[in-house]
Amino acid sequence: MIKFVRVDHRLLHGQVAFSWSKFLGIDCILLASDALVKDELKMMAVKIAKPQNIKLVIKNIDDSIKAINSGATDKYKLFIICETIEEAARLAKETNGITSINLGGTRQSEDKKQISKAVFVSKEDEAVLADLLDRGIDINMQLVPNDTKTAYTKALGGEHE
Repeated sequence: MIKFVRVDHRLLHGQVAFSWSKFLGIDCILLASDALVKDELKMMAVKIAKPQNIKLVIKNIDDSIKAINSGATDKYKLFIICETIEEAARLAKETNGITSINLGGTRQSEDKKQISKAVFVSKEDEAVLADLLDRGIDINMQLVPNDTKTAYTKALGGEHE
């Protein structure tokens, strides 16, 4: 069962590994990222960050979609972390069971505007997120569980409500 889907360009790190895992009561983390599976050094780093007693699965987006759709992940309390908004959107569109996406952290760049402490979105990201909202998927921002959850639309000033 999918418990939580998060976009975080850092993927698995202290606050995600421990705060969210404990808060959600999960037993499996799926890192769904096309870039990660091609980077041996980064894969070693995320494996070190894995909390004890939690299964860690690393797959590209296509294989993540296949695993979710096959039912192979149903036996787990699953926490899915994607590196980009586009990757999370693909998962949400091509699988069932994703009703909400948490924007935890996205890379800063010149073509992006800052909408929260750690979330930066480009025009392309905004279009993808608007499509997800139109599909009825809740988009929110929250760095750690004890932070206040903010609706994505509120951060934009209601532009997409």
